[in-house]
Amino acid sequence: MNEGLKLIETRRSVRKFKPDMVPKEILEQILEAGSYAPTAMNRQSPIMIAITKKEVRDRLSRLNASIMGTENDPFYGAPAVIVVLADKSVGTRVYDGSLVMENLMLAAHALGIGSCWIHRAKEEFESEEGKELLKSLGITGEYEGIGHCILGYVDGEYPEAAERKDSWVYWVE
Repeated sequence: MNEGLKLIETRRSVRKFKPDMVPKEILEQILEAGSYAPTAMNRQSPIMIAITKKEVRDRLSRLNASIMGTENDPFYGAPAVIVVLADKSVGTRVYDGSLVMENLMLAAHALGIGSCWIHRAKEEFESEEGKELLKSLGITGEYEGIGHCILGYVDGEYPEAAERKDSWVYWVE
């Protein structure tokens, strides 16, 4: 089977991570892959924030958990988080950012790193705390949170694929 197709078929969302940090060189490769995601009219509306600083990662986790209404870590212990935001003035921002997220997760899988898309980035960065966090990081402009790509080494078994439903594809011939 083609290696690219094999990566697509075997990537899974990981929800249990070892505490070991992913090396910066690997994170850079994952981020580079994200920067090559297709965007409408090549506007490149998304930006990515790579977070490896534990204090910032934990602050973001607490904010995300409060939106979700829990005290559990919504990042499942992953030591690295890539936040994807997209320019609010671009009508295709959610689609553009979603393609970035997919590229990040596929690149991570290709490099032996577990990943998972975590939601609530929109709500986080619409909050005053989220806006203040962006400002403290030197990020200006009007951005919508698209998602968090959590990254780390898988702790335990890599998840198996769920059975595919019968009604995925309809042919019109």
